[in-house]
Amino acid sequence: MRHLPVTLLLALVSPIAGWAHPHVFVDTGIELITDESGKLTQVKVTWAYDAFYSLLITEDMGLDPDGDMVLTEAEQSELTGFDANWDPGFAGDLVARLGGGDLTLSRPIAPTAQMREGRIITTHQRDVAEQPNLAGETLTLLPYDPTYYTAYDVTLPVTVTGAAECDVALTPPKMDDALSEMQDKLLAVDAAEDPAELGLGDMGRAFATEVRITCAGG
Repeated sequence: MRHLPVTLLLALVSPIAGWAHPHVFVDTGIELITDESGKLTQVKVTWAYDAFYSLLITEDMGLDPDGDMVLTEAEQSELTGFDANWDPGFAGDLVARLGGGDLTLSRPIAPTAQMREGRIITTHQRDVAEQPNLAGETLTLLPYDPTYYTAYDVTLPVTVTGAAECDVALTPPKMDDALSEMQDKLLAVDAAEDPAELGLGDMGRAFATEVRITCAGG
């Protein structure tokens, strides 16, 4: 959904300067919702956008004209769902894996939005098509933008609601290794080449925090 041209990426990366920052920063939280038997029915995602991007969004939408970072009820209603109108094929910057395969997640439903301390905070839910039972299983979640235009930092709570009893473990990326690997790849790219064809279509994976949810039972 968001792309940077290779020429710009090459300009941002050099052996001296290193990798330039992404353009949008999002603090992320995840809630797994299970039914009474422990089946995973929904995933609820929280995105807390950085203050600068939040300002750009409110200005672009004509919200908060007095600049007090407090939205009226009408403005909040207008803001709700601004980030839930996804392009066809957009995966929601979230990969969920269980038993060696990817789970199928629906498009976003029940979106919410609010402004808190100058930051837009939104939530949305996604139905899980397979509804697997998590008992005795380990679910892996990878919140990331394949283009690395947006950086997702899992700083908000990761929880499991319902019958399943689970432990949560976060594995952050090894930034030095990720930066070095991406730099080498980008420096080898010709500006006329398609980055996806060169294996750069999923560059954000190297910077993703891995969320592992291991549940009791089985």
